Amino acid sequence: MASSPSGSLASVDVRRHNLALVAHRLAQQGPLSRSQLAEATGLARGSVTALVAALVEAGVVRESQEPETAPRGSASRGRPLTLLRLAADDVALLVLQLDADQATAVLTALDGHVLFRVAEHHGRPMGDPGRVLDVLARVLSRTLDAAAGLGRRVVDLTVVVFAPIGGTPPVVVADTDFEWGVVDVLGELRKRVQGLPPATLASDGTVAALAELAELEAVGAGVRDMVYAKSNSGIGGAVVVDGAVVAGAHGFAGAFGHISVDPHGARCLCGQRGCLVTVAGPDIVLAEAGLATEVAERGLTEALRELVARIRAGETRASAAWQAALPWIAHALRIVTMTVDPEVVVLGGYWAELAEPIADAFAQNGPAVAATATPVAVVPGRLGDDAALVGAARVARDALLDDPLAVKTTGQPAPVI
Repeated sequence: MASSPSGSLASVDVRRHNLALVAHRLAQQGPLSRSQLAEATGLARGSVTALVAALVEAGVVRESQEPETAPRGSASRGRPLTLLRLAADDVALLVLQLDADQATAVLTALDGHVLFRVAEHHGRPMGDPGRVLDVLARVLSRTLDAAAGLGRRVVDLTVVVFAPIGGTPPVVVADTDFEWGVVDVLGELRKRVQGLPPATLASDGTVAALAELAELEAVGAGVRDMVYAKSNSGIGGAVVVDGAVVAGAHGFAGAFGHISVDPHGARCLCGQRGCLVTVAGPDIVLAEAGLATEVAERGLTEALRELVARIRAGETRASAAWQAALPWIAHALRIVTMTVDPEVVVLGGYWAELAEPIADAFAQNGPAVAATATPVAVVPGRLGDDAALVGAARVARDALLDDPLAVKTTGQPAPVI
């Protein structure tokens, strides 16, 4: 009796799901034996063997022999152990990041190994996207040349911007760090770089939040509802509900820097009055700390490192600038947490280095009703300045591994983040 088309389709879907399950476990946990894979996935050992064979034949997984690390005196100690790891040695993922300081490109293998990295300062010419995008395109071209020199084909390009994005196709809606309006970053890159790979535009807060969430999961925190708030290039972040980032109807969820905390305050470049960036943005705090020259001479990243060092050392002007900004930061975080009720607030950018005073200020501003519930924890992120780069690479990798047998031939754009 012939099988029905629907039955065959279900069988194909189950096999693709199981192949993806194996590939994702190797990506998340690193090299594993077949028995370890069976335990990690819950699949039968025979099924794992067949799935691995398909992945090895496709060049997505590689076998290697390593000594058994059994306890001393064990009969198996020293015997070769066959471990499986992600391979796909002729493809790579490329993340291109643009912040208020520089353009950065990172080329990685599927297993997360960094193959090439380059960065170039753009000088932050305000209101002139063309000059900034020229630098971004130059960094991209250098990285594509590096990939070709390594014999790698770029199967996914993610461009990370520190600004809200929206529309179809996605564009930067506004970027107050550069005094930009609407800018079609991907379209402008296509004009400047021939043969652009399949490309996605992502907001840094979104991908950084996913990366930090994965870090919490890796240490067994079991967090599903989280707020990620950061300050480096501006102020931003993301809201995570049940493990997924909330984009909002217009893609602006997580634009915490433009919460109006002072309705009678200064006019923000976004058009509102008293946005958080106007009282606690990095440029404001650095200027009040006497570090504006440091920004011009050494760049935003180095200036923020110097700011943190001076605050920790108790330097008078830097400490005063920080103490002036701190209540506004805590107030904005309280507005967000009372709205979405997360388990934890994860801090990124230079705020991660000052998590303790932020957590103290946040706790002092808590409502009485919070005393009857588990307090919202405020903790530093684990990934530092690379959170968005790491997150974008992981999102791209996971999208590819959802259909691992197609990795070597993929040419389709990754999903919009």
